[in-house]
Amino acid sequence: MIMALPSVLVLPVLIVVAAGVYYVYTEVMHFMSKSLVQNKVVVITDAVSGLGTECAQLFHKGGARLVLCGSNWDKLESLYDALTNDADPRETFAPKLVILDFSNMDSMEDVVGEVLECYGYVDVLVCNSSMKLKAPVQSVSLELDKNIMDMNYFGPSTLVKGLLPPMISRRSGHIVLVNSIQGRLAIPFRSSYAASKHAVQAFFECLRAEVEEYGIVVSTVSHTFINASDPATVEEPTPPPNRLAAFIKSQLTHGVRPSVLANEIMQTVNRKRKEVVLAHPIPRVALYVRSLLPHFLFAVVAAGVKDSVLTVQMQ
Repeated sequence: MIMALPSVLVLPVLIVVAAGVYYVYTEVMHFMSKSLVQNKVVVITDAVSGLGTECAQLFHKGGARLVLCGSNWDKLESLYDALTNDADPRETFAPKLVILDFSNMDSMEDVVGEVLECYGYVDVLVCNSSMKLKAPVQSVSLELDKNIMDMNYFGPSTLVKGLLPPMISRRSGHIVLVNSIQGRLAIPFRSSYAASKHAVQAFFECLRAEVEEYGIVVSTVSHTFINASDPATVEEPTPPPNRLAAFIKSQLTHGVRPSVLANEIMQTVNRKRKEVVLAHPIPRVALYVRSLLPHFLFAVVAAGVKDSVLTVQMQ
């Protein structure tokens, strides 16, 4: 009985040891996450969005010198209050606030100057802004096309060009593009949106190669849509005619939580990863199918469009 006692305790001891190792690992990673961004000047665009707020909270707790950008001053002030009310001023810095509206491209030069006036340079730029649209191609006006391109492409690219010279002179910096997976994989009724996301993806990939010699890291984080609300259960009376197309579409539009995406952005900055895809298996597989079997993917997506049109006509 005495000899059997140690063997009985083996499993509990292993569990306790494993739990202890995991706890130590998480604490070390948490400490490293804070220390790696501590005192860094971090600019976040659209900081008042769900994702922007989550990023602001993470970087603020990590001791970063935040420059929070957004188009609504009242919301920026509310975010400022939320970050500073319970913060320890010995460990954190009060954020700087800058009005930034990518729909007003004439103001971009002043915005760049105001951002650089805060600290004189930028260590990390998180480009988070985005404008979405779902509509058939023929119903999208040229004016709306231009607005989407301003918000999703010309705005971020112009901001990057303005903030890049100090990074080059200091030979350091990290630029993060938070982009939709539709910058790599287009789906129907998102023509203007997908086009703008493809454009900005290409810009950042070119930029990555051009600035590598200066020690500047350029990262792209491609995700499915950001789901800030709890998923609702919807019962359909009849299954869609094309089950495969419907399943792929549901997976492509399966959102990620802002907190999960914000953590991924923080890890991308800490580990200097250049390319991240945050998506479920089906969108990941679709990316490979797009390259290896494009005709198959085109046929499936087109069939899904025909089925959706038929369903609407029958209602």
